[in-house]
Amino acid sequence: MKINTKWNVKELILLLFMALVFVPIFFEVWLHRYLLQAFNNALYAGTMTGFIMSIIFTLSVYLIALKPHGIGWEEVGLRSFRRSYWKWIPVWTVVLIVSSILLVVIMDMLGVGVDNSKTESLKDEVTWFTFMIAFLSAAVISPIYEEIFYRGFLYKWIRGKWGVGAGLLVSSLIFTVVHIPTYNTLPVNFLSGIVFAWTYERSGSIVPGIIIHGVFNGIAVLLTVVG
Repeated sequence: MKINTKWNVKELILLLFMALVFVPIFFEVWLHRYLLQAFNNALYAGTMTGFIMSIIFTLSVYLIALKPHGIGWEEVGLRSFRRSYWKWIPVWTVVLIVSSILLVVIMDMLGVGVDNSKTESLKDEVTWFTFMIAFLSAAVISPIYEEIFYRGFLYKWIRGKWGVGAGLLVSSLIFTVVHIPTYNTLPVNFLSGIVFAWTYERSGSIVPGIIIHGVFNGIAVLLTVVG
């Protein structure tokens, strides 16, 4: 992947502050707590929180990393990719699914569950409406804004400074940390971050990662419902 960006440390610090401090405190804690009281439903509250977060993340990337430099969304990988790479999308999707299942089995053997409040809420009240809310949130909204931020900006910034290996590991580690306190899914989050960043590296586009991310999350929602 070609690295040629105008970003410097200022953009990195501002966007990491947004991802690691501002959003967790003001949205994942305070806003989510308010929405939980308003909806009295973890699924609805979590979905609305995620939707607002997607707007904040995407807008932050635009206002901090793109607009000041007069560059477009293609700078964060929102671009087409070569047709020959399509064959790798199902390959990496299967690799991620199989590897994640193995991790879940290992965690289950260690006595670590994989449910959280949103999945429990979905299980308790399964309707077409709740299913579509959960599916759109997990398979559409989250993959788009997370790939824009964690791969399109963060991986590319770190990769440009310290190389592919550092980009893969550090961006995936940060992607894992932001999923705290859902500790039971952290190994899967880290593995997912590696896969998504690698597809960006090989294709030069975050679109394959969005597709794999969306399919993976969508299957997870389906398994939650049928399970």
